[in-house]
Amino acid sequence: MPLSKLQFQPGINREGTEYSASAGWYNSDKVRFRKGRPEKIGGWEKYSTNSFLGVARSILDWVAIDGAAYIGLGTTLKFYVNEGNSFSDVTPLRVTTSAGDVTFAKVANGDATLNVTDSGHGAVKDDFVTFSGSASLGGNITAAVIDQEYQIASITSSNVYTIEAKDTDGDEVLANSSDSGNGGSSVVGAYQINVGLDNYVQGVGWGSSTWGESTFGSASSLSASGQLRLYSQDSFGDDLVFNVRGGGLYYWDESAGTSARAVALSAVSSASDAPTIAEQVMMSDIDKHVIAFGVNPISTSTIDPLHIRWSDSESAIDWTPTAINSAGGVTLSTGSVIIGALKTRQEVLIWTDAGVHSMRFIGTPFIFQFSVVNEGVSMISPKGAVNAGGAVYFMDRDGFYTYSGAIQPIPCSVLDYVFSNLNIDQAFKVFATTNIAHSEITWFYPIGSGETDITNYVTYNYAEQVWSVGTMVRGAWIEAPSKNYPIATSVVTSTDTNYLYIQERGYDEDGSAMTAFIESGDVEMGDGERYMMLSRLIPDFTFSGDTASASMDVVIKGKDFPLDDLTTLSTSTVTSSTQQSFIRARTRSSAIRVESTGLGYGWRLGDLRFDMRPDGRR
Repeated sequence: MPLSKLQFQPGINREGTEYSASAGWYNSDKVRFRKGRPEKIGGWEKYSTNSFLGVARSILDWVAIDGAAYIGLGTTLKFYVNEGNSFSDVTPLRVTTSAGDVTFAKVANGDATLNVTDSGHGAVKDDFVTFSGSASLGGNITAAVIDQEYQIASITSSNVYTIEAKDTDGDEVLANSSDSGNGGSSVVGAYQINVGLDNYVQGVGWGSSTWGESTFGSASSLSASGQLRLYSQDSFGDDLVFNVRGGGLYYWDESAGTSARAVALSAVSSASDAPTIAEQVMMSDIDKHVIAFGVNPISTSTIDPLHIRWSDSESAIDWTPTAINSAGGVTLSTGSVIIGALKTRQEVLIWTDAGVHSMRFIGTPFIFQFSVVNEGVSMISPKGAVNAGGAVYFMDRDGFYTYSGAIQPIPCSVLDYVFSNLNIDQAFKVFATTNIAHSEITWFYPIGSGETDITNYVTYNYAEQVWSVGTMVRGAWIEAPSKNYPIATSVVTSTDTNYLYIQERGYDEDGSAMTAFIESGDVEMGDGERYMMLSRLIPDFTFSGDTASASMDVVIKGKDFPLDDLTTLSTSTVTSSTQQSFIRARTRSSAIRVESTGLGYGWRLGDLRFDMRPDGRR
């Protein structure tokens, strides 16, 4: 019999059943399409062996005038600036006590737990506080034990919380009978801003509890701050401006070095009417204004969720509108809250819960012109949009869209698959990113009601207009032009120890083998009335990397009827030297799966050819 060449349409098609996807690919993981052909994606490795605390949901790469390359990293617990291989904790301080306001008392002999008394401390569980100026409690709890950074173990009341005594190596220190003191009258406690939630919790969303109100930083009945912790950040020259969504705006001065903490924007020297609370912050590249979205208007201390303010041009601290500067503000006309904003080459796009607005710089006297781009379309999360290929791509709660002067839906062959699996309760975790080298937009998203964090991705190749899907656990991702490769963050909540990863580096998952596969829809002869016999496979693969050890499994699955489950009929292991593989598989309908599980190599699939012949109706 002549050989039959199996050719499939590029992209994953999940809009129908496996049977209806007979001419295409139905499922994949760690596979992209390039010039219509599926290939294994690039691997990743650690950026450095140094880790950071908390789940990162914001990352920024920028370069100072002197050439120093930085990465800003906002996590649920901390804010870091990375230079080289080290993470510097620049988390702003919420409050520093006066000497003697803080006292200590052991709970029991042989116990590391200490009660800390500080009237109206305003802390929540897992907050960080650094003590200094203490005196020994008299026994094992020495001044050196106390004068360190601690993470608060529990909140007893608005005046008392607990910590677990430790030495400088992090090992617990147990109190003894001599520890009868209180730490002395010179103790100072420096509290970092409240930590945020790892997951969205119903009833403690945007603007709930005391977070985002005039009492920001005060005591709360919650075990953590009342919002999913999200950051926005942007470079201002060499420096950094960042914002805790629903919370404060902060400024990090690069000239002070990575040992210096960020401070409240309103506390920067000569700051004038700087906002104290907002949903998002950015710097507009063309006109050099710092823009805050969902911000407290001048002379108020509470968020107006539709109000936008901007600083004077070339200034991050002058926010007082005058006749001789360009500072100002405006309240949007539609919606009830700003979801997110994205700067483009020509304008800033702003998504509310009811539509999309355009913000264009026009100069004096109005500075910015605002217009409604679309009503009825929104964005699924604050980080659900990106720029690529001269257009904006974003995800809403019902589909994917593009904007290049007007908003248009993107035809999507995996739409139902993505949105039927999406955990809508954790939708604010969704984020979009680019991989320009491969013309890709990827949205990372959480699935199912049982999964709370991101496990899946969907990728759109805007050059070839094809989709792919897969699994990968990531908290944030950025193109990172100064690094010449994308960088991303891991998501580990059990230990709060996470890493930066270099993406598209090598072929493996940080030293472990990567499983990559693609599987077709159902293949039949004719209309499926007859069975078919497959007796020989002619493979067509291109391997890269360690080609000597590279191998692929070509799996033939079969079923008799569309509603039957697929069963494995034949597995052929293919290497770079395999010319043909003899198989024996008889089925009415088959699916082809190609899969790799080895270390150190990549692959690209060409055309598979089979000896196929009809083999009766029964």
